Amino acid sequence: MSPLLFVFTIKEDSYHLFWKLIRIWSKILIYGMGFRLDIQLDEEIEPNKSYMFCPNHTSLMDPFVLIVLSKNPIVFVGKQELAKIPVFGFFYKRTVIMVDRTNPESRRKVYRMAKKKLQNGVSMAIFPEGLVPEEEVVLAPFKKGAFSLAVEFEMPIVPQVYYDCKRLFSWDILKGGFGTLRVHQHKFILTKGLPVAKKNALKDKTFDIIYNDLVNDTKYMKDTNRKK
Repeated sequence: MSPLLFVFTIKEDSYHLFWKLIRIWSKILIYGMGFRLDIQLDEEIEPNKSYMFCPNHTSLMDPFVLIVLSKNPIVFVGKQELAKIPVFGFFYKRTVIMVDRTNPESRRKVYRMAKKKLQNGVSMAIFPEGLVPEEEVVLAPFKKGAFSLAVEFEMPIVPQVYYDCKRLFSWDILKGGFGTLRVHQHKFILTKGLPVAKKNALKDKTFDIIYNDLVNDTKYMKDTNRKK
């Protein structure tokens, strides 16, 4: 798909076409690897509206699941280091808002680029844990970036819970296998009219929704010996 991906990343106004292409690619990847999706939607996204997607981070499969779930184009905010990966990094630099977490100016740049890209129903996605936590950790503490952006641009927060990505596509090469990837998309958390001072309350509310869902899922807790 590289030739088509290259064409659709030359101009920013082609991003909607690029998004359709990588959704096809993601579906082929997920189903071709022997996975199936079981999706519970408490609320569905609307066309031509921007959202802030906030899933828990468990596996390399997470971004592909998120891409399949959203017909609306999403711009990811990701680590600058991933741009160094051959081939992948070429497209990554053209489609992701990169951030260097050690550089305050880089974090401010995220706001400027987000303002430019959030048009015509384009949404954003940030894994608020930042990194994939250790196997025994249910949910790592959230960082503030996603919630600051959600308030700044008045985007509803979409809490998503991925139960099975780590179990079925583990970082441990001796684990994993075919199966169903269960996803729960919770009701959205509205941010319109909220002051920036409320970002911590939003962060805590989103964390509690995802954490409580995970600890009450018997299969999630049992498979990796996690503790509440």
